[in-house]
Amino acid sequence: MDRDASTLPDDTCVTDLPRPLPSAPVVVSVCVNCKAADGAVVGPAMLDAVTAALDERDVSVMVRPVQCLSVCKRPTTVAVTSQDGYTFLFGDLITDTGADAVASFVQSYQKSDYGLVPWRERADVLRKGMVARVPPLRWSPEDGRAPK
Repeated sequence: MDRDASTLPDDTCVTDLPRPLPSAPVVVSVCVNCKAADGAVVGPAMLDAVTAALDERDVSVMVRPVQCLSVCKRPTTVAVTSQDGYTFLFGDLITDTGADAVASFVQSYQKSDYGLVPWRERADVLRKGMVARVPPLRWSPEDGRAPK
């Protein structure tokens, strides 16, 4: 149930509410059709690198290849989402730094309210590569604010 602090009784503390963690599974989608500026297909290498980085950290998520995330001008592209969490879309990733950054982000995502990872917990490559942040379907307060 969506609640805003202004609708709670005066003696209720917002921290007493259950934490709205994103539901499992967290899904990491990697575009396998992404091409570098020179035309080389780099998506499959990113898929392998992200899968390996998540396996190294023993992070339980679903990793899946997708044919296109429609961010062709910013390859390589990766999305992180869950049913009750925000969807994050990142572009301009390279396997050397992007895969580990995504794995670290996913760990923070799983622990954050609505999967809304604080800016300071995002690797620089993800800050620069942010394409979109889409709120969960079932969460939509009247004023459109992000949860606190």
